[in-house]
Amino acid sequence: LWSNRIVGYSIGSRMTSDLAVAALQHAIGLRCPAATIVHSDRGSQFRSRKYVTTLRQAGLTGSMGRVGACGDNAAMESFFALLQKNVLNRRRWATRQGLRLAIVTWIEKTYHRRRRQARLGRLTPIEFETIYTTHAA
Repeated sequence: LWSNRIVGYSIGSRMTSDLAVAALQHAIGLRCPAATIVHSDRGSQFRSRKYVTTLRQAGLTGSMGRVGACGDNAAMESFFALLQKNVLNRRRWATRQGLRLAIVTWIEKTYHRRRRQARLGRLTPIEFETIYTTHAA
């Protein structure tokens, strides 16, 4: 949430523990996080032994929102609404691979590098991280 950057993602036809673990491993591989809290809802995939084990092995702390606390997922719900408006609803997708490529391209090219966000002082997530990571170092 610090920079609104999407740090790990995985795409599949069903929300399974394997999909959640793949997204978590993607984030771990890209960011090598230390002392990070990973927040999720109470979905079974985030309570699975495989997911919890992956968190622990990476030295991460899991956090889950309360039942019915919709504000906990507001940031991700907002992101998914943008994704749906800008990619999913733009046209019919002939193949899952074509859709996957369009999603990854939109996240990495548009959302991270072009979409300025008011909460970040009109910076993109990449600009925000570059400025504040360099400044902090």
